[in-house]
Amino acid sequence: MFAMVLKTLGGPLEGEERIAPLPGPGEVRIKIEACGVCRTDLHVVDGELPKPRLPIVPGHEIVGRVEALGAGASGLSVGERVGVPWLGRTCQTCGPCVAGHENLCDSPEFTGYTRDGGYAAECVADARFCFPLGEKGESAALAPLLCAGLIGWRAFKIALRSAGRVENLGLYGFGAAAHLLAQIAGKQGHRVFAFTRPGDARGQEFARELGTVWAGGSDGPPPEPLDAAIIFAPVGALVPLALKAVRKAGAVVCAGIHMSDIPSFPYALLWEERQIVSVANLTRRDGVEFLRLAPELGVRTQIAPYPLREANRALADLRAGAFSGAAVLIP
Repeated sequence: MFAMVLKTLGGPLEGEERIAPLPGPGEVRIKIEACGVCRTDLHVVDGELPKPRLPIVPGHEIVGRVEALGAGASGLSVGERVGVPWLGRTCQTCGPCVAGHENLCDSPEFTGYTRDGGYAAECVADARFCFPLGEKGESAALAPLLCAGLIGWRAFKIALRSAGRVENLGLYGFGAAAHLLAQIAGKQGHRVFAFTRPGDARGQEFARELGTVWAGGSDGPPPEPLDAAIIFAPVGALVPLALKAVRKAGAVVCAGIHMSDIPSFPYALLWEERQIVSVANLTRRDGVEFLRLAPELGVRTQIAPYPLREANRALADLRAGAFSGAAVLIP
C-alpha cells in the first residue's frame, strides 16, 4: 500500500510503499476512501506536539471501509463504512477513564500521532474507537466531521456549560472547525460572530454565506458583546482580545491542541467572573452525539480535495489559509 510518512520533524512527508498492515486483537483494517487534513497534523509535522512516534503516517479524520477483522473485534462488519478519529485508544482503567473522562486518559493513543493514521491507502484502528457512518453522504465530505466537527461540538458544549446563557457566540479562526460549528450553532438559534485573519475578505464573505450575523478581523471588537467565544486559531494573543469581547460571567474556550503563549493581560479583563477554559481531545460520546446531529441539521462541509500524493501541498495550503473549509486527501 502507498502512504505519506513523516520521518523527520519539520521535514516533508515522504511517499512510501508498505505492506498492508495486519489488524491485531480487537482491531480492524480499513481501506481508506478519504482523510481530512487537520491543523493538528501541522502541529505534529512541525514538532509542536511532544514526542510523536517516528516514522509516523499522519491523519486522523479517516473515512473508509472495514476490509479485515482482527481476533475478537466486534461491533463492525467487513464492508461497513466507518470513521476513525484522533482518539485511537484509551486504557479504560486510569482515574479519568473510570470517571467517564476518557479524553483525559493517562495512557492514550492518538491516530496519526502515536499510531499510524490516514495519509495512506489503508490503516489499522481499534474497533471500539471507530464510528459507523452508514451510507448517506460522500466520504470526502464526511472526513472533516471526524475532528473539526467533533472538537467544535465539544468546545460548543463546554462554552454553553461555562457561560450558561449563550445568544451571541464568537468564533475566532474561521477554518474547518468553525465553518461546521457556525452552521450548527446558527440552526440552534445562536447568533454567530466570525473572526478571521485581519484583511481576509474572502474568509469573511464565506462566514457570512454560512449564516453568521457578522464577520470581521480578529484584531477588532465585535459590534455587540459576546456571551462566549471559542478560539480555534492557535494564537495565544487572541485570548485577551476574546476576554475583552465577552460580557460579565462570559467564557473564552480555547479549542486547539496547541497554542502559542498567551501574553500577559490586565486582571480587569478576567475579573467579573469571566472564564478561560480549554478543550482536550474528545470522547466517543461526543462522536455519537455529533455524528447523529450533523445530518439532522443538514450541515454542509466545504472541502478542497487533494490527491494523497500531494499531502505536502495540502499542508502548505492549510498553513497559508489558501482555501475555505477543509482540505481532504483522496487515495
